[in-house]
Amino acid sequence: MSDLHVEVHGTGPVPMVMVHGWAMHGGILAPLVERLTAHYTMHVVDLPGHGYSRDSRVPLEPGACARAIAAVTPPAVWLGWSMGGLVALTAALDLPEAVRAVVPMCATPRFVRADDWPHGNDPELVRQLAVDLDVDYHATIERFIALEAMGSADPRGEARRLKDEAFSRGEPDPRVLMEGIRLLESEDLRPRLAAIDMPSLWIAGRRDRIVHPEAMRWSADAAGGRFEEIAHAGHAPFIGHAAAVADVLTEFTDAYP
Repeated sequence: MSDLHVEVHGTGPVPMVMVHGWAMHGGILAPLVERLTAHYTMHVVDLPGHGYSRDSRVPLEPGACARAIAAVTPPAVWLGWSMGGLVALTAALDLPEAVRAVVPMCATPRFVRADDWPHGNDPELVRQLAVDLDVDYHATIERFIALEAMGSADPRGEARRLKDEAFSRGEPDPRVLMEGIRLLESEDLRPRLAAIDMPSLWIAGRRDRIVHPEAMRWSADAAGGRFEEIAHAGHAPFIGHAAAVADVLTEFTDAYP
């Protein structure tokens, strides 16, 4: 039995699992959840070390998280934002019986740049994030939030919403946050994308400064999936552009009952 915190919202006929990103919690997805209550029954997860799952014994490792979530949720569409996309993709690959369709949102199979991956982030950025986290993790999270909001149509408003929510369920476990950074630094699912055998929808923010839209376009092609770009959105399109994200989602899942 999983000890992860999972909230159920909505009464719609389509089950959906929703997984948040690094240093956040499931409550951050509320603007999108509110738009989807009639269409989906949503199982909104707090990952280990985050939110109400701060003391969870589940490791912050995509396979372990996917298994723990699948143990307490029905077969569903899995939506994963940012780092949560790695969990959703891993579930699609390793637990296909639990995943009807997979929706990475502003998520990439590899976070850091490599010789064969120009779309990733500078590895130095990730290393510096780890150093800063060890010195002052509150300030580090706030700087990361500013980066998440950068490029959106309303960066100040988006950053304010993210900051307001970040600690609303208590402080995340610093040790687990460091595990998350190591995960972003090392994970690479690119070689496995072609093995995804269910529908996939890749939702990008056109102005995202953390996950480049071209990384998602490439990934959608590799997985045989569909790519959608939300105009004027940054890394958190579900905040300022929840209606646009909801429209793309419902159109997609309506085609795959």
